[in-house]
Amino acid sequence: MVADPTAPKLGLATKLLYGFGSIGYGVKDVAFRSFLLLYYNQVIGVRADLVSFAILVALCVDAISDPIVGQWSDTLRTRWGRRHPFMFLSAIPASLSMLALFFPPEGMSQTEAFWYILIVGCCVRTFITFFEIPSSALAPELTSDYDERTSIASYRYFFAYLGGVGMAFLTLLVFLAPTARYPVGQLNPQGYETFAIVGAAVMLTAILVSSLGTIHRIKYFRMPEEREKLGPWNTLVQMRSTFAHRGFLAIIAFGTLKYTSVGMTSALLIYFGTYLWGLNSAQLAILTIDSLTGAFLALFVAPWASRRIGKRNAALVLAVIAVIFGSLPYVLRLGGVFYENGDPMLVPALFVFSAMFQMCGVSSAVLVHAMVGDVVEESQLATGRRSEGLFYAANTLMQKSTSGLGVFAAGMLVSLVGIAPGIDPATIDPAIPRMLAIAYVPALIVLYIGGAVFLFAYRIDRSSHEASIAELERRAGAASLNADEIAEPAQ
Repeated sequence: MVADPTAPKLGLATKLLYGFGSIGYGVKDVAFRSFLLLYYNQVIGVRADLVSFAILVALCVDAISDPIVGQWSDTLRTRWGRRHPFMFLSAIPASLSMLALFFPPEGMSQTEAFWYILIVGCCVRTFITFFEIPSSALAPELTSDYDERTSIASYRYFFAYLGGVGMAFLTLLVFLAPTARYPVGQLNPQGYETFAIVGAAVMLTAILVSSLGTIHRIKYFRMPEEREKLGPWNTLVQMRSTFAHRGFLAIIAFGTLKYTSVGMTSALLIYFGTYLWGLNSAQLAILTIDSLTGAFLALFVAPWASRRIGKRNAALVLAVIAVIFGSLPYVLRLGGVFYENGDPMLVPALFVFSAMFQMCGVSSAVLVHAMVGDVVEESQLATGRRSEGLFYAANTLMQKSTSGLGVFAAGMLVSLVGIAPGIDPATIDPAIPRMLAIAYVPALIVLYIGGAVFLFAYRIDRSSHEASIAELERRAGAASLNADEIAEPAQ
């Protein structure tokens, strides 16, 4: 075991400080999902397909860095534990590369802009990996309790949304406020530069505060036995056997479809807000709060649902409910029975639908994140290896990759329906954003519902998890007893 069952329960302060680090990840996420495509496409003037393809290709680096960092943090042995050295070292390079992403050199060609987005984007994603993967893998070390893992996961997701939504709200309301030169504030280049400066500072602060705030728990960790040194081939074979866990494969299959939808939705929301709903930057800022509202409600909904019907069942049901609320505004508008643009009830109605969508979607994600932690012990029983870093690296890589695939799909849809760079919302043909909605809704439903079906293959529940913990404790006790018996004759 790594989480000592005799350690004192996690206090509220520790949960808050642990979750606080996700603010930095949230800032990075909102940059890539919501602003990067619009900034380079509509402001800088780079073709949407090139921008979205650069974002997608950058994820190939994550395919290498995530498992490496996860495996490395599993095997590291220091007096600061296995995870904290990586967390501290990530802070400065992650924030500096984030800053550079929104300060591209002037006068670049389309091809040069593509390579700039790709290279700097790779740096941002790689450096934040050095915090996010070890920090995620810290969760099973902090506690082995079935319900407490859901609780700390909910704090982690809440702060990730606080970082992303908070920065989106501030950017749309203040940094991208309309000016005489830029009556459509979303097209103001200075606003994106201010976003990058503030976002980089927030990212640096969040990483350092969270890393410092969890150091005191290291003394309660039980360091796993040091693994034998393996060559690259044997390491890959070992990783393959670890990832063969049926429950983990079910999580990955669910997440692959769901997070493709998440990436597509995040990238398209600002397009729908600008071109379908006809909203200004202040109204878009108000609508960003719905995500934070949903994430806050998920702090209570996810643990409650886990206690009532178990993590798997709750995650599945909430995913289905989420897609119903997420698609309804578009279905109603296409059917001609939703509020028209300019109606004072339009923004409140969109807020309510989106808040419910986010509450159910985030709660489902929280439960799945906690389910990964429960896979760790069951896998340890089968393989004899403790591999939190690898599991969370693979899970995070899946989220990044499929979200990037979703952003790429969004870019393709934008190009396909004919939303040209710099197009004025006041002059766009109303049929164009409606075509975008017609393509978006079926994709959202298929991805969410199709992903939820895979969760039926996940079989770990409260009783089986507690049985795994008890068996690991029994094995640890037997190993300690055998070690004492061997040591006595030697004395």
